Amino acid sequence: MMTLLKRYWAVIRRPSVHFSLGFLTIGGFIGGILFWGAFNTAMELTNTEKFCTGCHEMRDNVFAELQSTIHYTNRSGVRAVCSDCHVPHNWTDKIARKMQASKEVWGKIFGTISTPEKFQAKRLELAQHEWSRLKANDSLECRNCHNYDSMDFTRQSLRAQNMHATYLANKEKTCIDCHKGIAHRLPHIPPGQGPSDSPGQMVPAPVASAAGKQ
Repeated sequence: MMTLLKRYWAVIRRPSVHFSLGFLTIGGFIGGILFWGAFNTAMELTNTEKFCTGCHEMRDNVFAELQSTIHYTNRSGVRAVCSDCHVPHNWTDKIARKMQASKEVWGKIFGTISTPEKFQAKRLELAQHEWSRLKANDSLECRNCHNYDSMDFTRQSLRAQNMHATYLANKEKTCIDCHKGIAHRLPHIPPGQGPSDSPGQMVPAPVASAAGKQ
């Protein structure tokens, strides 16, 4: 194996006999453009709704839920596809997310959520991973469409006005803190493990019994 590698390396570093340096430079430049175009096209293909819902695990579970939400059908006709919420728009962040998503391919191969029962069993874990990711990047994907500086508070409910003006303004909270379940149903959360990281999702305190008050 090493002998073969050394032979290839010797061929690569040997000066060209038939082509000029200018030809090789231009050829390499054109080849680079073609490679980049093909790579970027393939990357964008994996961001389409058709690609994301190509497997029954996504099509029959989370995509079916998305179709009943305002992110899918609304009065403005603007639809958020899977990649809008789950893939960063910045190129470097996008590549990192694609590398992370390679584990999802592994799950597809081994049928991790191949049945509705398996999906429901893993649902909380999958949701927590996504909540943590959005918490860590300050809800970057949400902010690609929703800009705090562009919000018209007069068209929001009083509660939303107070929450946005307080917790978004001082950056104490981020979108995902209060908007879990915005596009998919919330998973079943065992008692005592509910979301409590924002005033909008505080876990109710146990109600004291009448006997205990006496």
